[in-house]
Amino acid sequence: MDRIDHTDSKFVQAGETPVLPATFMFLTRRDPSLSSFWTKVQYQRLKELNASGEQLEMGFSDALSRDRAFQGIEHQLMSQGKRHLEQLRTVKHRPALLELEEKLAKALHQQGFVQVVTPTIITKSALAKMTIGEDHPLFSQVFWLDGKKCLRPMLAPNLYTLWRELERLWDKPIRIFEIGTCYRKESQGAQHLNEFTMLNLTELGTPLEERHQRLEDMARWVLEAAGIREFELVTESSVVYGDTVDVMKGDLELASGAMGPHFLDEKWEIFDPWVGLGFGLERLLMIREGTQHVQSMARSLSYLDGVRLNIN
Repeated sequence: MDRIDHTDSKFVQAGETPVLPATFMFLTRRDPSLSSFWTKVQYQRLKELNASGEQLEMGFSDALSRDRAFQGIEHQLMSQGKRHLEQLRTVKHRPALLELEEKLAKALHQQGFVQVVTPTIITKSALAKMTIGEDHPLFSQVFWLDGKKCLRPMLAPNLYTLWRELERLWDKPIRIFEIGTCYRKESQGAQHLNEFTMLNLTELGTPLEERHQRLEDMARWVLEAAGIREFELVTESSVVYGDTVDVMKGDLELASGAMGPHFLDEKWEIFDPWVGLGFGLERLLMIREGTQHVQSMARSLSYLDGVRLNIN
């Protein structure tokens, strides 16, 4: 594939709007007659501008056609980005991530869940209660502040603590959730972030026979509020939680769910059955908006509300 050589030829004069021949939009890599594809630089630029999967997979009969098409698509995507930013400035006033947080909180309030806010800095001992000791695979992914404290890689330790306190004060079932930032040293691929926004919703005191249905209900409430309609539940195995129930959209994991009684519960003095789900909000936005990478929806100085800022 011609991904290495890069042509800097200009085919559009200043002030002109590039026009793509309609036939270019229907050429794909699957056509064996095609010999030229995006260069590495072109591909990266189009991906940054949130080109569609179809656009990223386009192929051409020669480099000249490819470079003309690149000029047109880049101009089109930059124009779309500018319009989106203008709408943010004049109409929306809040990026999609904050809007989603508000919609999810409202949907869960209507289902009887109480929103909580807990510390971002947690202790080494709290992670140890989650079995994440120095010999655990996740230990090296934690951002440590010193030998005893770190930035939370998950919300579960704090919510376990609140369960233990609230079951003395409230009748069961106890329904709480938190939306907050978590931190892990991830691979920084198209679907991962070092700093990401988690929604954890939990119910303590769920009848044993109702746990699977409750997980499905909770997943549906969140995904409907996020604008995602179709999903499936798949049983997996987790290095922390043992058997889990993942919420999948095709091949992409949207959430991981777990249920108790669980071997971790006794460490937190929890003895009632429970269910819980954890969603990554940036990944939900990536699916809803059809972007090719999660970084465009995350906290960033390069993107704003999904738009790459170097569009001039």
